[in-house]
Amino acid sequence: MAVLSHHDAGTVVAQTLLLLLTASSSLLGAVVPALAADPPFSCGPSSTAATQGYAFCDATLPVAQRAANLVARLTTAEKVAQLGDEAAGIPRLGVPAYKWWNEALHGLATSGKGLHFNGAVRSATSFPQVSLTAAAFDDDLWFRIGQAIGREARALYNLGQAEGLTMWSPNVNIYRDPRWGRGQETPGEDPTTASRYGVAFVKGLQGNSSASLLQTSACCKHATAYDLEDWGGVARYNFDARVTAQDLEDTYNPPFRSCVVDGKASCVMCAYTGINGVPACANSDLLTKTVRGDWGLDGYVASDCDAVAIMRDAQRYAPTPEDAVALALKAGLDIDCGTYMQQHAAAAVQQGKITEDDIDKALNNLFAVRMRLGHFDGDPRANIYGGLNAADICTPDHRALALEAAQDGIVLLKNDASILPLDRAAVASAAVIGPNANNPGLLIGNYFGPPCESVTPLKGVQGYVKDVRFLAGCGSAVCDVADTDQAAALAASSDYVLLFMGLSQQQESEGRDRTSLLLPGQQQSLITAVADAAKRPVILVLLTGGPVDVTFAKTNPKIGAILWAGYPGQAGGLAIARVLFGDHNPGGRLPVTWYPEEFTKVPMTDMRMRADPATGYPGRSYRFYQGETVYKFGYGLSYSSYSRRLVSSGKPNTDLLAGLSTMPSPAAEEGVASYHVEHIGPKRCDQLKFPAVVEVENHGPMDGKHSVLVYLRWANATAGRPAKQLIGFRRQHLKAGEKARLTFDISPCEHFSRVRKDGNKVVDRGSHFLMVDKHEMEITFEV
Repeated sequence: MAVLSHHDAGTVVAQTLLLLLTASSSLLGAVVPALAADPPFSCGPSSTAATQGYAFCDATLPVAQRAANLVARLTTAEKVAQLGDEAAGIPRLGVPAYKWWNEALHGLATSGKGLHFNGAVRSATSFPQVSLTAAAFDDDLWFRIGQAIGREARALYNLGQAEGLTMWSPNVNIYRDPRWGRGQETPGEDPTTASRYGVAFVKGLQGNSSASLLQTSACCKHATAYDLEDWGGVARYNFDARVTAQDLEDTYNPPFRSCVVDGKASCVMCAYTGINGVPACANSDLLTKTVRGDWGLDGYVASDCDAVAIMRDAQRYAPTPEDAVALALKAGLDIDCGTYMQQHAAAAVQQGKITEDDIDKALNNLFAVRMRLGHFDGDPRANIYGGLNAADICTPDHRALALEAAQDGIVLLKNDASILPLDRAAVASAAVIGPNANNPGLLIGNYFGPPCESVTPLKGVQGYVKDVRFLAGCGSAVCDVADTDQAAALAASSDYVLLFMGLSQQQESEGRDRTSLLLPGQQQSLITAVADAAKRPVILVLLTGGPVDVTFAKTNPKIGAILWAGYPGQAGGLAIARVLFGDHNPGGRLPVTWYPEEFTKVPMTDMRMRADPATGYPGRSYRFYQGETVYKFGYGLSYSSYSRRLVSSGKPNTDLLAGLSTMPSPAAEEGVASYHVEHIGPKRCDQLKFPAVVEVENHGPMDGKHSVLVYLRWANATAGRPAKQLIGFRRQHLKAGEKARLTFDISPCEHFSRVRKDGNKVVDRGSHFLMVDKHEMEITFEV
């Protein structure tokens, strides 16, 4: 493999490279001259439906009434044709065809069917993959990313390049197992973090204009207890997750509940997997009783693609196609990603397995969402989002946000002797080594579209150092063959060495779980050889979606610094370079536990969260895991020194509990008196809230953003209680030497509660401890 050198380039070439990069980036995200098409819509002034005064075109009527009016006018065949992700048009009523499947995980993607980049717009902003964005622990950032993606989707729709505005994002599943191929798509292992991410992203994506007009429709997926692709001969299509009521209530379901209750998401997608013997998309307890009943979903329920067919073909849960369709519709499913329901629903009606009323119920939900998107109010370019166009895609603000998100998420894992940040003036030459150093496609993870621009780590470093020598070292992250000798020679001849290693979609992706937590192939031996040959400790940058066991690097004094940069999106290389050279002070914290390779002995199919010492089962996540870690959840260093402490706290007015009886304890929890949260009731729960104040100080030497994490600890971790539970976080920018006081609203019903084995949420009487780092404050909860 060739070594690229810029020995004689000088500062002028470095500046020229940046100018060329800017120019090429602008061209990549440029608007290509083309005639814009009209967006699809109904009920324009000249349409048949409007001229005949149909109620579904009357925007002054309630959405539910309008949807019911439209559904009542359809024939059975027309109704059935609406039950797939590609819904047929109804020309006689002026209803255009519609494509429900669109992806917006971390930017508009081509993975679905409704978004196209072959017209006036050829690209969209590609933000970091979710696992990195989550590491910022910043609700405002998450909201702004969702908002930017929603605006770009609307703009694409107004230009006639989107055949739908229903986005099947975000993925808020709990990242329970570090081997999961899709963990990169999620906000991590913690229910509080995943819940707040979902709420912020959904609110941004759907827009805050009004409840009656959505910017786009957000769909929180994949309910529930889904985090296995293909492991040990078990595939997601035939996996039956055995989940306790306790784990469902306090781990797997909270992000979906928050999406619906607090974020007002207009869709929930059910997963492929079975839950205790019942496929998620045929589970009426989940879809009807919980999602629509308890949580109050105002919207529709979608299946993952071909999930209805899989009920019969892979899971053998339904004996016939018609039975599969009937089970899904009656359970509360509204639309099938695929054509299975469109193919078999009519026969299911004829066989008496469903009625037209079952179909009508689904269609009422579907058309209500399309009406909330403004598709039945005439030309959507006349509504409040109608002015969005090509100029609102890949804007300078959105590009800057992509950079901000990437650099705010980057986690500094090791920094021996403060080797970072590098002084650009002192770096005479730099060797950039690794298969992930110059791979633009790797930066954008999965579920991606064409980015506005692409800055690889190599390009980022070239903007700071005039003499950069590059060697990939391996053909890809697989690294089955490594140029170890050449890499070592390059390291020995260079002033500083930067290694860009990690994973790729070849190791972790949809349909692909890992079997090892180690770096693939010969990466570890390559890194070690380079570190041994280098003049000074090397810097290792890991680009991965999920955690890796890098104990060898953590303990090797010849590896001076380690950064985790996730899959950082279109501006990832620039973000990494800005952190390396001190133009940005890293403040990210790990949203998942990094386990040792030993953890791979635990079956992925074991869904238990809580440890079982009697059998050696270690448990999962920082809340329950009882074992050694490589790096802990929430870990992250900075170039500055920060201190955090609880300085004051109110107390809950427990006089409100007078006369309220405590719950009898199950046998396994004898001696624990507690109050049932439902018995306390919403009014008293609200009145029990109190503030807690945390003081955070930046002792320098650099300005920076810092995330404060507040935990709750119980008096003991028996009876299934977590070791601790994150209950709040806040990101704060502080100048060097500055301090701030942050107020956290504490709700005992939400933050002090735990879930018993029977699934009931209770608050124990007695002591609870608020925690910030090692500083604690005791709060007593009893009359």
